[in-house]
Amino acid sequence: MSALTRAEAQTRARLLDVRSYSVHLDLTRGDEVFHATSLIRFGARPGTDTFVEVRPASLRRAVLNGRVLDPASLRDGRLPLPDLAADNELRVEADMRYSRTGEGMHRFIDPADGEAYVSTQCGPDEAPRVFACFDQPDLKAPIEFSVTAPPHWTVVSNAPGRNEADGHWSFDPTAPISTYLAAVVAGPLHSVHAEHDGIPLGLHCRRSLAPHLDAEEIFDITRRSLDRYHELFDEPYPFVKYDQAFVAELNWGAMENPGCVTFRDEFIFRSAVTEAERETRAIVIAHEMAHMWFGDLVTMRWWDDLWLNESFAEYMGYQVVSETTRFTTAWTGFAIARKPWGYDADQRGSTHPVAAEGIDDTAAALMSFDGISYAKGASVLRQLVAWLGAEAFFTGINAYFARHRFGNATMADLLDALAAASGRDVHGWAERWLRTSGVDTLRLEIAAEDDGARVSATVVHTGAADEPSVLRPHRIKAAAYDLADGAEGGRRLVLRERFPVDLPTDAGPDGAARVRPANLAGIPRPALVVLNDGDLSYAKIRLAEPCLRAMAEALSTIEDGLTRALLWNSARDMVRDGELSTTEFLALVGAHLPAEPDVSVVEAMLAFGRQQVTDRFTPPTERPAAVAALADVCREILRRTADGSAPALRLAAVRELIRCSETSDALGELREWSCAQRVPDGPDLDPDLRWRVLLQLSAHGGAGEPDIAAEVERDPSARGQEGAARCRAALPDPTAKEEAWQRLFTDGALSNHLLTATAQGFWQPARAELTAGFIERYFAELPTVGERGPAVARALGRDLFPAHAATPATVRAAEKCLAREDLTIPLRRALADELDDLRRALRVREL
Repeated sequence: MSALTRAEAQTRARLLDVRSYSVHLDLTRGDEVFHATSLIRFGARPGTDTFVEVRPASLRRAVLNGRVLDPASLRDGRLPLPDLAADNELRVEADMRYSRTGEGMHRFIDPADGEAYVSTQCGPDEAPRVFACFDQPDLKAPIEFSVTAPPHWTVVSNAPGRNEADGHWSFDPTAPISTYLAAVVAGPLHSVHAEHDGIPLGLHCRRSLAPHLDAEEIFDITRRSLDRYHELFDEPYPFVKYDQAFVAELNWGAMENPGCVTFRDEFIFRSAVTEAERETRAIVIAHEMAHMWFGDLVTMRWWDDLWLNESFAEYMGYQVVSETTRFTTAWTGFAIARKPWGYDADQRGSTHPVAAEGIDDTAAALMSFDGISYAKGASVLRQLVAWLGAEAFFTGINAYFARHRFGNATMADLLDALAAASGRDVHGWAERWLRTSGVDTLRLEIAAEDDGARVSATVVHTGAADEPSVLRPHRIKAAAYDLADGAEGGRRLVLRERFPVDLPTDAGPDGAARVRPANLAGIPRPALVVLNDGDLSYAKIRLAEPCLRAMAEALSTIEDGLTRALLWNSARDMVRDGELSTTEFLALVGAHLPAEPDVSVVEAMLAFGRQQVTDRFTPPTERPAAVAALADVCREILRRTADGSAPALRLAAVRELIRCSETSDALGELREWSCAQRVPDGPDLDPDLRWRVLLQLSAHGGAGEPDIAAEVERDPSARGQEGAARCRAALPDPTAKEEAWQRLFTDGALSNHLLTATAQGFWQPARAELTAGFIERYFAELPTVGERGPAVARALGRDLFPAHAATPATVRAAEKCLAREDLTIPLRRALADELDDLRRALRVREL
């Protein structure tokens, strides 16, 4: 299907006034296709031509104003509509193909009970896989669905509906919405209903997940979020009801369909999870609810303003959860686990401004769903609130909602509203922050005064490497710490003072701006000065050399968890930039992570250590020692938590210790756990931990197909099937590797989630010699997968990329592949990003 261009969308928006959709879906036509009938009423400039998008298995009939259109005129997903009248009625009847890649109408057979479920994903370019429509954000219209389904099914959509008789469902028309927000979820659903503030609430999931649906906690987060949004926004919840459906094999974490939000069903926890994972679920719930205003009530006019949706929802999700739930330190989780996604993306060649430019078609638009639109965008908004003040910010937001409710808007519309509310030059601020790319660096320099007893400090503010002359204004806080004797020996870092610092953009001849904060002039030498304390801005932080020594000595003694997260993240970033060796990082982890009480920090640093430091940044000859060092950290956490006082920390350590088990002794210990079905002093091995253990044993020859089959029989769920796919791909056997490869590169052999699971199991850095011959094959065969669609391109371009093989030969092979002209946009983006990371890993290895 041809990607819709911005120019085409602008032309069509000038021609058309879409008034309504009536869409009937027949889900009883078998396993491969469903039938869709679309009745579209729209106004147009008389005598003009346009087109409607539809991607059918078979176009049965199309009638425009009583004239039968030739189905053969359908080309590349576009049906021409000639000679329009002032008032038009278009009827399109088509057989539509079910998807197994999470695009369009996804069909899933639950392996636990054999039941079928369907759910839509109508994001950019996908709504025409479900029904004929004018698929662009600024042609909003009411959509009225009706559905024929098997009699024992429940059907949920954007608006309230009812089962008229024997599986014939009818739904009220929605408020005007964009086609990418249309939603239908159907199957023998388990449903729980409630009401809050006059709004009907619903939770829906597969029947096999019903025992694990924590309705009370999810409803509690939902109610608290609704209440907070009603306090912040003048516009009350703008839709009739609020259903949340947990669906199978969703490509995204969730999707903000108004009145029918869909979530990955992994958010229904079958096994033990950490508080950080529960916090993440709460944030996603609040994030998607924020979209009811940011994106659904007021929708971007075109995809270059995606940040009006995602950056705001990301910011509001963390802010609301931190204010209204038990997860009061949500911004700490953001700093350590989410914000690095933005930092990493912003240092690749594919970086772009938060307010992206050059989004000329919908294929390019899909590439903006990244760490910049989400994590960096939320960080920038946090800085904007710090600069404007919360009162002016929300006054402007409410004016923006009032002016554009159920319509479309642009960045200029929002900036106008914020400028009017605050009296500040928001447009000038936005030019620096929203229209540029890259990361500023804030570096502290400390110099002794003439008497040697006192010091003064200078903040050196530099721009991104590719745009050094572009500096952004920062309103931050700084914190000064002293080293004091600890109660149990050793020394601890004690806060001396916290103070604001404004960093303007006035650069000197060398391109750097320098500020000497008054609070750091002529003072007794502090042991540590932390810039951007509180994490209110978006910048790399670099410590002065004496401060680095203090951090290495006493990082874990700092009381404030967000400050510790900021320093851990700075260490992470220094490793990536080659300013801190992997050995020094692992020493820092060994000295301070076992004493870290925040599980978000522990999970993030163990994951970075295992996935990046040991498998990518460390040369293969040094890898066993690095893995052993991380294993020792995990064992120390287990020792400290053996009394059951911190089950979340213990679970995080067990998970990572499993991944670090590569020696014969360590693998033997895993077998003991498996036999006992329990880790000594806990936890018990639930399904998730059993699959983790089996994966590690499979990868190292300690388990085989009989063990995998036995575990599938014990756990026949969808998650069990994914676990088995990882294990089979990980087996250290040439035949198993070849079979996994064929499944990966055979179109339609695997669903999107099974494809990803197989890719995740394939490369095993500890046994790299077994798959060395597949690296060349990967780059030779990868270009063919682009035609299988964006979801497959992302999975194979990202999850199957041989990231562990950081060698000049791999870099050359990737560069050769990327130079091809036949790569699709999603595949090219995935490959380019992975190649950037591979080059970075190679540079770090060579230091």
